[in-house]
Amino acid sequence: MTAELFIQYLFAGITYGSMYAIVAIGFNIIYNTTGIINFAQGEFVMLGGMISITLLRFMPLPLAIVLAVGITMAVGALIEIVFIRWLKEPSVLRMVIITIGISILIREAALHIWGESVRSLPYFVGNEITTTGILGARISPQVIWVIGVCTMMVLLLSLFFGTTSVGREMRACAANRTAAILCGINTRNMVTLSFVLSAGIGALAGCVMSPITSTQYDNGTGLAIKGFTVAILGGLGNSGGAVAAGLLLGIIEAFSVSVVPLAFQEAIAIAILLLILFVRPNGLFGSKDLAGLKEF
Repeated sequence: MTAELFIQYLFAGITYGSMYAIVAIGFNIIYNTTGIINFAQGEFVMLGGMISITLLRFMPLPLAIVLAVGITMAVGALIEIVFIRWLKEPSVLRMVIITIGISILIREAALHIWGESVRSLPYFVGNEITTTGILGARISPQVIWVIGVCTMMVLLLSLFFGTTSVGREMRACAANRTAAILCGINTRNMVTLSFVLSAGIGALAGCVMSPITSTQYDNGTGLAIKGFTVAILGGLGNSGGAVAAGLLLGIIEAFSVSVVPLAFQEAIAIAILLLILFVRPNGLFGSKDLAGLKEF
């Protein structure tokens, strides 16, 4: 393998790994606040891309992306209020079934609204032919956009949870919900906010990835599986671990192209997930045991 090809595979892995990490962080935000594993997380990514593509017909690209993220955040809030809030101490199995059902509803609605056609946003800078030379490799500028935006989201979320009062309230809700209630924290609002945040970061990731991966109504399912794999690999609830695990999975997938036929690429994430669940269920970077999943 030449140095140029190695760099191209590496950047491809980092690009897709960044997407998986963002989806996994969405899982972690909701899980940390509520204990819920939201299998509709991948649909937020799909909605961000599809809505922004539709809005682009009527407005400039930056405004279309901002509105698409806002609309998807509203959808996240609506899902929590309609399907989650009224439940009282539901079992993990029940919540998994509910979120899978929500995913199917969103996917079917997207199919009726946008059809089966594959769509994509235009490249933010130049087009697919415009490339940037890095150590002899040819890398699309959109790859730099993806890595930069995903890195920015991770840093902003770290600042939000570490320095703001609302972020600390969400962390308190995650640590001990009963104690948070006794301290006067409105835990219902914190749960809604967790869905809003996870929907927003998923939608933004979907927008910046759309020029590279394209967007279709059923994209969310594969992303949810890989995001969940990354969340488990990084230690469920550990966002720092999710970033490392996402990059690891993305790079493994990118380099496996030269070894494994393309038709078997999707099986890699499933194989890794099964291996982790059997060998190290708390994840490679996690210290928590997935106690909630034991209810299965």
